[in-house]
Amino acid sequence: MSHNKKIGKLMIAAPSSGSGKTVVSCALMKCFNNKNMSVVAYKCGPDYIDPMYHKTIIGIPSTNLDSFFMEDEAIREYFVKKNTTYNGDIAIIEGVMGLYDGLGGISQKGSAYDIASILDTPIILVIDARGMGKSILPLISGFLKYDSHKLIKGVILNKTTKSFYDLIKPIIEDEFGINVCGYVPKNEALNFESRHLGLKLPNEIEQLKDNLSNAAELINNTIDIDKLVCIANDKNEEKNIIHDTIINNKQSDLLRLAVAKDEAFCFYYEHNLDLLRENGIELVYFSPLKDKKLPENIHGILLGGGYPELYAKQLSENKPMISSIKSKISEGVPSIAECGGFMYLHEKLIDKENNSYEMVGAHKGCVLYTGKLVRFGYVNISDKTNRFLGVGNTIKGHEFHYFDSSNNGEDCIAKKPIGDKMWSCICVKENSWWGFPHLYYASNPSFVSRFRKCMLEYKKRIRA
Repeated sequence: MSHNKKIGKLMIAAPSSGSGKTVVSCALMKCFNNKNMSVVAYKCGPDYIDPMYHKTIIGIPSTNLDSFFMEDEAIREYFVKKNTTYNGDIAIIEGVMGLYDGLGGISQKGSAYDIASILDTPIILVIDARGMGKSILPLISGFLKYDSHKLIKGVILNKTTKSFYDLIKPIIEDEFGINVCGYVPKNEALNFESRHLGLKLPNEIEQLKDNLSNAAELINNTIDIDKLVCIANDKNEEKNIIHDTIINNKQSDLLRLAVAKDEAFCFYYEHNLDLLRENGIELVYFSPLKDKKLPENIHGILLGGGYPELYAKQLSENKPMISSIKSKISEGVPSIAECGGFMYLHEKLIDKENNSYEMVGAHKGCVLYTGKLVRFGYVNISDKTNRFLGVGNTIKGHEFHYFDSSNNGEDCIAKKPIGDKMWSCICVKENSWWGFPHLYYASNPSFVSRFRKCMLEYKKRIRA
């Protein structure tokens, strides 16, 4: 299948975190959406929250793009594939941190600029102009100097006044020859960036939707949306050819994977779920919070990350679900548990207030709050057992958690991509992989094929 439709594309980036790129990105997505354009959203880096926000609040498809997790050509192919799947008119890529901030803060690899370069995407730089006058000029000049691929095509000035904007706009355009696409005034309607989606109750989500609609209406009057569309379509030739994935599964080979998904377990990379489906695995969602047992006729369990610590009491009190999971694991069902899912499988979880809650008890040990981020960042993981990765192979992932375990597992080695820091982690058994690191399956697709083989063998065994 070839992709012939021209799709506009823009990256919304910034000089640093906190500049307002998330607010501007989301409000622009809503603006385009209001103009009946089919928007496909992306987030640079390993962040789970922003894609959830794009989907839940704006109601558009979203996924991650990460040049640490994926090779350049794989990123290009995946980008075209998702745009084609969703019949997109425009792709909006939200940057991460500062434009050039990558691995360890010192490498361009893994940065927003790296993604923009790989996808040849025009960049709009959102600059927090609070308290700045002409000093904004050397800031822009410095970012343009580092722009080796000449991708920065415009700027948006955030948290400024119309009077200053009218004064500085012609100066920036004359001096640098780039588009000044508009400004964002200081306004409470735009005060929705501090969030922790997954913790939001339905009424709070409705409030966020209202805030976003107000923000979109506001910037529709202060940002030149038509100019952004022109910039987005300036580089819009997609040269990649996407080949359909053909799964030749017999009916007897069809497999069902129970995937935990609710307020407590909500961190899943869309690409990971795509790979599971492409390998002929049907995803069957369930809620460890609300359901009383696992779905019927399953051949595997996937417990993703999330916030089990915030729902520990409710999880602990759902004894029928705990019993259902523990029973299935005892009979050898293949399982993957990452971060929050791994915490859930422990005997106990001790929260910030030192309350202790019984969890599933399939994994010996307890997890407790440490008060700080534990082993934060990207990792390369090797499997001492060779059960899931193959001899000499690694899989990429990342860690982001404030809880730690008395029993982190010893079957794998995690190594930071920059520097020499490494540690033992993950409990690997014949049919299971449990640990704190969030995995990116596309960095080692054999992980999925080996897990699928475990599921198939389990299905044959229980039918024998």
